[in-house]
Amino acid sequence: MKLPNVIKYLLIANIVVWILTEMLQMRGVNLNQTLALFYVGHPFFQPFQIVTYMFMHANFMHIFFNMFALWMFGNIMAKTWGEKKFLIFYFVCGIGAGITQEVGQALGLIDLNACTVGASGAVFGLLLAFGITFPNEKLFIIPIPFPVKAKYLITFYILIEVLQFFGSGGDGVAHLAHLGGALFGFFLIMFWKKHPSQNINNWKRQAQGYGNSRQQQGNSWFGGGNSTSGSKPTMKVIYGGASRRENDYEYNERKKREAQEIDLILDKIRKNGWDSLTPEEQQIIIDASKN
Repeated sequence: MKLPNVIKYLLIANIVVWILTEMLQMRGVNLNQTLALFYVGHPFFQPFQIVTYMFMHANFMHIFFNMFALWMFGNIMAKTWGEKKFLIFYFVCGIGAGITQEVGQALGLIDLNACTVGASGAVFGLLLAFGITFPNEKLFIIPIPFPVKAKYLITFYILIEVLQFFGSGGDGVAHLAHLGGALFGFFLIMFWKKHPSQNINNWKRQAQGYGNSRQQQGNSWFGGGNSTSGSKPTMKVIYGGASRRENDYEYNERKKREAQEIDLILDKIRKNGWDSLTPEEQQIIIDASKN
């Protein structure tokens, strides 16, 4: 299964930075002092660390589990949302996790000398997004011998993070940052839901041709763009070499059929997952996410 470019590049960037960090560490150079996230009042703090810390990892197991989750859940969400929207979500969650960690240090909940590394905050945002988008998708998690619905599994993970934050006693894990990534992801999803023009659900609204609204085109990341005015939406149609413009009824009927097709595919994703789609169905969803 082909990976979206955004997932592939994020995986490569994280792995390359980790290898470089390990190689320089053997030569006595500690990249953490420059790229990890320090408290804003710490001598090592730099503003760019709110982004660079996401590409730093403490050890092999740390980066392995983060990249595995990015591959597993990010792959699906990038195909569902589109790559640009996914990338915005990923960095909002990661930066939000860093901000939450800084607030925790400012409130005295976390050691002021501690530095934060890892993509876990962004990954927790992805877990939450997957649970909200595909709540009934069944997942197998070792060592649980039976499948668990995503909505229950993600809720369980978040509750565990809350309990570990209050009872960890300083285990070296940024539990508050994990929760912050999920919280910022939740707020962003809610924002998109309240602004359909910036939400994947706008696929359906655009496809239905509701209210003879003006057709929009452009290069906006969320499917917006420059609008045309003064005329009703029409589409040029070719019949046997002769062309004409379809009327409003034909336009709306075609859009209605397209919307029904997308609805069926989305239902199929919710019931059986992305991999159950045919290549043609996957392409329909990918094309719809770009509109």
